[in-house]
Amino acid sequence: MTHRFAFRFDAVFRPALALLGVRPATAWVRVDDAEVLVRFGPWRLRTGRGNVTGVEVAGPYRWWRAIGPHVSLADAGVTFGSTSRAGVCLRFAEPVPALLPGGWLRHPGATVTVADPDGLARALSGPVAR
Repeated sequence: MTHRFAFRFDAVFRPALALLGVRPATAWVRVDDAEVLVRFGPWRLRTGRGNVTGVEVAGPYRWWRAIGPHVSLADAGVTFGSTSRAGVCLRFAEPVPALLPGGWLRHPGATVTVADPDGLARALSGPVAR
């Protein structure tokens, strides 16, 4: 089964995100039996479902830490943020590429600010195809 989760956009940040190519039509998370795919404008993160080792709903966030694509200086996790309200933090067994071309920068986790964080957490907590 495939689930698709739209990002939640705070109205105040929509114009700046649109300049980066991040709009509702280009920002979503897709979860199926085999993989997780995040699209955030021109950025992509793809990993197998089995690589997701932890899922946590979190927030609210400070806007300057949550909005846009960026890397945490604390743990090298990637954030794809469009709202400061809430999001889902994913942890990976094997770090994955997402922000820079070439895949040399890999992230041990990702935060995504989808409109339905609880739904995404449930979808990722379900059985994984083997």
